[in-house]
Amino acid sequence: GVLEELVIESPLVVPEQGGVRVQVAVGGPGESGSRTVEVYSLREDAAGGDVWTRHATGVLSGSDHAGGAGFDFAAWPPAGAQPVEVGEFYAGLAESGFGYGPAFQGVQAVWRRGEEVFAEVALSEEQRKEAEKFGVHPALLDAALHAGLVDSAGVEESVRQPLDWNGLVLHAVGASALRVRLVPAGPDALSVEAADATGGPVLTVDSVVSRPVSV
Repeated sequence: GVLEELVIESPLVVPEQGGVRVQVAVGGPGESGSRTVEVYSLREDAAGGDVWTRHATGVLSGSDHAGGAGFDFAAWPPAGAQPVEVGEFYAGLAESGFGYGPAFQGVQAVWRRGEEVFAEVALSEEQRKEAEKFGVHPALLDAALHAGLVDSAGVEESVRQPLDWNGLVLHAVGASALRVRLVPAGPDALSVEAADATGGPVLTVDSVVSRPVSV
């Protein structure tokens, strides 16, 4: 029901040639019913003595989060939100060494209202056909977080990457476009709410903690 926590420990690097085996290990239920989860990988060309690399650890809960996003996404964009220019956003990231391919350039529009950031994000036409294969398409989820960087004064030498997820609940699957609300949730942290084009809840996250990652 809930991804209570997921801590990303190291990146999974895909080689130019060959593949990577991925293993997800889920533990048995504890006294509270929660379970541990760990994500590992091993390159297909690994030697016999090589070990699996652990990339993330987390906790899964069986809690029934039947509710949805607390914010009303039906009136869009929200009253009082001011538009932010997004035209050169991805070009600016690329100049700083963080080049996102076309599939991951999903930010369509951004607005701000005080500390709140609102955004429209969408998959490319090619990726939309794949959306139903995922709970939430990874490129769409990534684009939702990009929105928080759009109006930064220049692009920092170290772009922040989400490394610690807390209280993630998926309310609907297969979305190809999202309406997103980001709000500060503590030092280096954002809470995330996302809905579909009708305002129906898709995803909520209590907090995503980001850390600077150098090129």
